[in-house]
Amino acid sequence: MSSVIISELPAMDATRFQHTPYYCEENVYLLCKTLCESGVADETGSDLFVVFISNERKQASMFGLCLHYTLFHVPLWHQKASTRADGIVLWDYHVICVQRKKESDSEPLVWDLDSTLPFPSPLASYVTETIQPSFQLFAEYQRFFRVVHAPLFFKHFASDRRHMKAPDGSWIAQPPPYQPIVAQDGVLHNLSEYTAMSAKDTLSSLDPDTVREAISQKLGVFVSHSQLQDLFTKLP
Repeated sequence: MSSVIISELPAMDATRFQHTPYYCEENVYLLCKTLCESGVADETGSDLFVVFISNERKQASMFGLCLHYTLFHVPLWHQKASTRADGIVLWDYHVICVQRKKESDSEPLVWDLDSTLPFPSPLASYVTETIQPSFQLFAEYQRFFRVVHAPLFFKHFASDRRHMKAPDGSWIAQPPPYQPIVAQDGVLHNLSEYTAMSAKDTLSSLDPDTVREAISQKLGVFVSHSQLQDLFTKLP
C-alpha cells in the first residue's frame, strides 16, 4: 500500500486544492472533501483526521480580540509564509489533515497546504521537520494537538469568519470566495471550540478504550506533541 500512495504523490500538487491564506481551517475542510471525492481517501473520510495545532497562549490572547492584537505563540517550521531560511512561522493556530489507512501498515500521511515539505509527507518526518520536538521551547510555545475524525468535522464544524474581522468590521485578511461553512445542525460558528486548548485536557492515557471514546466525540482527541505519533497507532 505504501508504494501505491507514493506513486500518487506527483499528481497531488498542492495548487490543485482551494487555498485562502489565513483560513487554514476552511482550507483543510475542503482539502478533506476533495481527497474523498477524488478517491485518494475513503468516500466518507473515515481514514482522515483534522488536526488543530495551538496552545494555551493562543486561546488566552484571542478571546475578544482580533488578529491584529493576537500574540503568536505556535512555532512551526518549513512554512511557505516564512521569510527565513528555516521556514519558521509563529502562528496563532494551524490546521492540517492526517490520513491513516486502517487496512494498511503504511505510515500516516500529513497533508499541509502551507508547508514546503513534500505533499503529502509521512507523519514521522513531518513531526521531525515541522514540529521539531527536540527543539527546546519555553513553556508558552509548547504545542498541543486536537485530532478530530473527518466525518465528525464535516458534520459539526462551522465558521462565519468573525475571527477575521477587525473592530470596525473590515476584513483582516480577504475571505474565501465561497459561502461560509455551516454545520449540519445549522450552527454558524464554533471555530473557537476547536482552537481552545488547555494542558489539563490532554489524554492521560492512550489505551485503546480511552482513545476510541475520545475520537468518537465532536471535538476529538486532545494530545501533547509527545503523544501525537503514538496516537495514530492506537486509533480504532
